[in-house]
Order: sequence, then C-alpha cells, then structure tokens
Amino acid sequence: MSELLETIEIDTAPNPGVSIIWMHGLGADGNDFVPLVGELDLSGLPGIRFVFPHANTMPVTINGGYVMRAWYDILGNDLVRHEDEAGLRSSQAQIEALIAREKARGVPAGRIILAGFSQGCAMALQTGLRHPETLAGLMCLSGYVPLANKLSNERSEASLATPIFMVHGRSDGVIPIARAEQSRDLLKALSYRVEWHEYMMQHSLCQEEIDDIGAWLKKVLM
Repeated sequence: MSELLETIEIDTAPNPGVSIIWMHGLGADGNDFVPLVGELDLSGLPGIRFVFPHANTMPVTINGGYVMRAWYDILGNDLVRHEDEAGLRSSQAQIEALIAREKARGVPAGRIILAGFSQGCAMALQTGLRHPETLAGLMCLSGYVPLANKLSNERSEASLATPIFMVHGRSDGVIPIARAEQSRDLLKALSYRVEWHEYMMQHSLCQEEIDDIGAWLKKVLM
C-alpha cells in the first residue's frame, strides 16, 4: 500500500458530515482550487470537508518530459488512442485510498463527492464510475472520460445512481468541447444521470459555473 497523497483540507464546520475530494489539473497542485471554497454559496449545507490532494510528480511526455505534478502521463494530443492506462489506474488507487480515509473518519460513501478539473476531472470519472458504492456525486470540470472503451465493462452497478455534474468551456483549446460531449453522450448511453452545462470560456472557470456548482451541491447534499 503506497503512502496517502499529501492533501490540503478545509472544514466548513466542526465534524463535517460531507467530504469533497477535489483533484487539480496537470502541472497545478492542491492549492489550485482552495480559493474557490470561499466563492461557493454553501449556505444551508451541512459541514463539508474539502480535501485537495497533490498528485505525485512525473515526467510528462507532451511537455518534453518536464517533471510536474500529474495524475497520469499525456503521451500526445490524441487523448483517445494513446492513454497512460497504468498511470490512470495507479492514481485511481490513490484516490480510492482517500475515499477510504474519509469513510474511516465517519463520512459514508453516499456523502462523498469526487471533483476535479481537467486531468483531475478525468480522475474523478475514472475512480467514481468504478467505485463499488454509490457516491454523493461526481463534479466534472473541463475534462473527459478516460479509458472510455473499457467503461461499460468496468463500471460498477452502484455508480449508476451517482449523480454527475459536467461542465465545459465552448472555447476550450486544451480539451476541445467535442471531446467532453462524447464523454457526456457515452455516460448518458450507459444510463448515467448527467447534468450538463457549457459556458463561453476557455480551459478555466467562470462565475456562472461557480454559481451552478453551488446550486448542484445543494441539490445533491440537502
């Protein structure tokens, strides 16, 4: 068993009954979305523990082998045919370990949300769709379903009841919106409940999205 990933944690109340494990994008770290906690409208929600893990560092092929924090290697611009399956599955195990820690702290699976941006979004989907229990939700920001051709065989029956919030920028030059739409359509074809939003933005976040995240959290947690 590898060591648990280092994390940054923010509790919105003592003894939180909800955990949101939020994965950063390529080259960032757990600090990336910490400021967002203060921007979300969490009024009326129970206490939440936000867990922001730092991915391990690795050389990233598409960036000339430069070593940075990454959940898996990006082997080229084709995000479908050339995927780092070993890296994806290794990080999946690390995120599963974080879920297990939250459960050991008394937060049941049904009150745990996996969230992520870009690569972190891919990891939320990679892990959440295969997790053997129904989670409170998957918050999928500007990403896609990795290992898509293996999903129908590997997904868990319990994950079908996990609500999915999926958003993307229409002008995203890093992960084209068509890639995200393919992922959305795949999930819907497999009978997942997907709430989809798109915004006039690039590979980033916008205020409308932040408002929609807050509204979705209320929908799945209250």
